[in-house]
Order: sequence, then structure tokens, then C-alpha cells
Amino acid sequence: MLRRLRAETVLAGIAATRRSEQRFKSLVRHAADLILICDTSGTIIYRAPTAETAWAFSREHSPDEMLSRWIHPDDQAALHEIWQQVAAGPGVSNTLELRSRDSQDGWRNGEFTLTNLSQELEVGGIVVNVHDVTERKLFEQQLITQAFYDSLTSLPNRALLLDRIEQALVRVRRRNGTVGLVFFDIDNFKRVNDGLGHQTGDVLLVAAAKRLAACVRPSDTVARLGGDEFVILLEQLTSDPVAEVTQIAQRIIKEFRKPFLLDGKDYVVSGSLGIALADTATKATDGASLLRNADVAMYRAKSDGKSRYAIFDANMHTDIVSRVELEADLRRALERQELRVHYQPILHLESETCIEVEALVRWQHPTRGLIAPLEFIPIAEETGLIIPLGLWVLEEACRHAAAWQLLYPSMPPLQVSVNLSPRQFEHADLLTDVQRALEQAGLSPASLRLEVTEGVIMRDTESSIRTLQKLKNLGIRLAIDDFGTGYSSLSYLKMLPLDVLKIDRSFVRGIGQNAEDDAIVQAIISLAKSLGLAVTAEGIETTQQAELLRQWSCEKGQGFLFARPLEAMQISALLDAPQNALLGRSIS
Repeated sequence: MLRRLRAETVLAGIAATRRSEQRFKSLVRHAADLILICDTSGTIIYRAPTAETAWAFSREHSPDEMLSRWIHPDDQAALHEIWQQVAAGPGVSNTLELRSRDSQDGWRNGEFTLTNLSQELEVGGIVVNVHDVTERKLFEQQLITQAFYDSLTSLPNRALLLDRIEQALVRVRRRNGTVGLVFFDIDNFKRVNDGLGHQTGDVLLVAAAKRLAACVRPSDTVARLGGDEFVILLEQLTSDPVAEVTQIAQRIIKEFRKPFLLDGKDYVVSGSLGIALADTATKATDGASLLRNADVAMYRAKSDGKSRYAIFDANMHTDIVSRVELEADLRRALERQELRVHYQPILHLESETCIEVEALVRWQHPTRGLIAPLEFIPIAEETGLIIPLGLWVLEEACRHAAAWQLLYPSMPPLQVSVNLSPRQFEHADLLTDVQRALEQAGLSPASLRLEVTEGVIMRDTESSIRTLQKLKNLGIRLAIDDFGTGYSSLSYLKMLPLDVLKIDRSFVRGIGQNAEDDAIVQAIISLAKSLGLAVTAEGIETTQQAELLRQWSCEKGQGFLFARPLEAMQISALLDAPQNALLGRSIS
């Protein structure tokens, strides 16, 4: 009986063991993780069935192959190090991430847990459990990309750039080197975006990013801050960092003189660059300060004419603070009625009688006094303040012209000329604003002349022709200002619905003294006559200039010889005077 009980106990134990083995095999067979057993040398002595599916460890492989054969070459050193630790003693376990070849002959990321069970007879080796973390790693990489890289250009973004700048500054302080920062901004990018559409603007940004990357060294960082702003971090500069950074800046400017293919057409899009350098002697102790300095220098480059570079110096901070203050004051100037419209008389040169006036805005600042247009008009244009400012000038000019026509009737009626800035000319509400200003003042459209510079018209000639024609259809007279200083084509000129060419003062200044200026002015007058256009000469300062222009059949002129720009009350006094002739010699 006892013998039978013992036999039954043994048989039950064997059955339980078999059930346990079957359960273990079933778990291993259906496990998501890969399970391997290796001897202490790293040779694979057992592989679970999952090794034959997602992973590349197939039964077809030789039984004595090494685990390291299936690990990425760049991860071999890490595997060797952890293997030495685990193989050092029974019971030791450790985990690390490695890349292993998969069944498609690609690479998957795995979390490898190595446990030394060589002391257990049932195992007799190092168990390698591999958990697939490929999808998690991809997701982590996507998060990193979104956090530190620009989605459009794939360049580093502001956050990553600032981190790299800080690291570079640390290295500068350690090694007494120099780091350079180039702030790049595409000139007139808004015009491309508005004119060709945001999708085309994105194409330009991607192309610009590639050109910038091609202009620098592999060790440099090209980043996109946002919009059309890029920054280049230059490390490992030579003993002459200014010369090296300047050379890179010149290379970029040259590269951007080549046209970009946008919407099937070639467009030349330039850029302005600001350069800031930092070494152990500079006060820019952090990335944000260095970036701000480069930004200030870039703004100086734009102010100096665009498509150029400027190197930061401390005085630029003073200038930028002054500009910011001026911009803030300008925003309040309209509300405080600090702006004034002055008028420069335009004379019929034969009779020296005032037949037109040109409206010119002035700013009577409460503390700085009278500020010249050259100081505040560029700020207004850049910030968009030119739209309300220009509209106010237009309304004032129309109101004054209508009043003068009533008080001092003449035949033909006195005309008023108003300059349109680039933003005004391209503004969607231009026609509506002009019509409303005329109607409110009760001024005939024929008494208003709008002046646009040659450069503005040539930005987009086809669009300019459409806008000019719409204005012309209202009955308004149109003039090209500063003619001869731009690059207009004669074939386009004859297509423009113009009434007047205004000869730039730079040519008038030299007549009677410079044969080239004589020839240019006579050619412009002859061209205007052949196109049926009137001619007005600007900047007449001497009687010799006035006399030559009369001889060459230039009908009208303006300049300090006759009068400086006058306040509205002074224009009233002039028009009230008998024959209002030779006013520059009696009223100034």
C-alpha cells in the first residue's frame, strides 16, 4: 500500500512537472518578447519561437552563432560592456537598449534584459529577454523633432538653437575662442507671401534654408526662428573671426542674388544679415543677448539699404532704443495732432506762376521739434503706420486743395500732388480711400495727382498697371516720381497710364555743369514728349538750372529757387498775392 502511494506521488509530480513545462513552453511560444539563452561567451544556446517571427534569430542559423552578430555595429561596445558585468557572477542582471536586426533585414530597437542564471541547472546560461520598443522610440523621436525642429524646413528651431548657443558660449569661456552668430532675414518676404500666396512663400523658405545650409560648414548650425528669420551659429572660428564670418556673409549675399524658381518664374529675393561675435571679452554672456545683438545688427543692415550685412557694435543699442521710442511716439502722433502737411509750390516755368502744390508730411514732435520725413517715414512704412498716416495726408491735401480752389479760383484749377508709399500703393483699400477723400473734400478727381516712384511700379509691373488703370479710371492724374533712378523698361513705360514724369533732383543738380546730366535730362524730356506726358523737374536751386529747363521745353518745376515747402497759411498768402510769381524771393 505504501509502495503504491509512493508511486502515485512520483507519477503526480512527473505529471505536474510536465504540465509546468507545457505551460512554460506555451507562455514562451506566445510571448511578445524575445527570449534567448546564451552561454557566458555570448553564444546562443536556446531561442524561443518568437525569434523566428519578428526577429531574425531563425532555426536555419548555425546553433553556435554569437548574439553580437545580430546587434547594430554602433551598439557593439555597449553590449560588450554590459555582458562583462552580467557574466561576472551568477544572479547579476542588467538592462540596456540596443538595436537588433529584424526579419526584414532592418533594425529594431529593443530593451535587452540580461540575467545570469548559469547556476540553475534547468537554464545553465545567461537569459536574454528582449522587449520591442521600436514604436516607442519612433514616438519619442517625433516628440523631439516637434519640440526642437522646424516642421517646414526641418532645421533646428529657436529652443534648440538657444541651447546650442549656450553650449558654444561655455566652450568659448573654457578655450578662449570666439563664436559667431549670423541673423538672416529675407528682404520683402511679405510681398512674396501676399503676392504669390503662402504656399509659394513656404516653397521659398525651404529653398532659402537649403541655400543657407550650403553656404556654411558641416560643424555650423543653421536654424529657423520663425517666419522669414534664420540664424547661423558659427563655431571653431579661426584667429581672425571677423574676416571668416564676413566671408560667409558675403557668400550668402552672393548666393541670394541667384533667382529662385517660384510658380514657374524666376524671382530674385535678397536677404539682410546681422553679425554678432562673442569671446571672453564680450558682454554677451548668454544666448539670448547674443541673439539680440545679431538681430539689432540685421536691422541696421536693412536700414542701410538691404541685401547687405552689418556687424554689431555697442552704439547700435542706443540707436535701436531711440528708434523704438520714436516708433512709440509716432503711434500717438496722429491722435495728438502732431503731424503737419506742408506744401511745396510747383510752378509753370515760363510764367513762374504756382499752378500745383505737392503735399509733404512733417512731424512737429513735442520735445524733438520738427522731424524730417526721412527719419520717420521708413519707420511708418515698416510698421504699417504708413497706411493711416498716408490716408490722413491724402484727406488733408484734398481738403486744403478744395478750399483754395474756392477762395482763389484759377483756370485751370489749382492741383494738389500726393505721394503714395509702397505699402499704400499695394494696399487693398487704396481706391476706396482715394474716392472717399475726394468726396469728403468735394474735390474733382482731375485736381488730384498721385505720385508713385519708379521702383514701386517695377516691383510687380503687371499688378502696378492694373492699379494705375483703376486710379486713372477715376479721373485722377498719375505721375512717376524720381524718374531715371530706377530700372524701368521703356516697353513697360509706354503701357503705364501716366500723365507726368518727374525728373529726379540728382540729375537736375548737375545740369549746366555735367554733360552727362544735361544729356539725361534732355533725353527724359524728349521721351516724355514722345509719349504725350508732361514733365516736372525737381530740386531746382539755381537760375541757370531753371533757364536751361525752359530752353529744353520742361513745362513745370519745383525747388528751393522758388520756395521751400510751406505751411497751408503761407500757401494761402501766396495764392492771394498778385500773380504769385517768383515766390521763393518773397516768401520762404
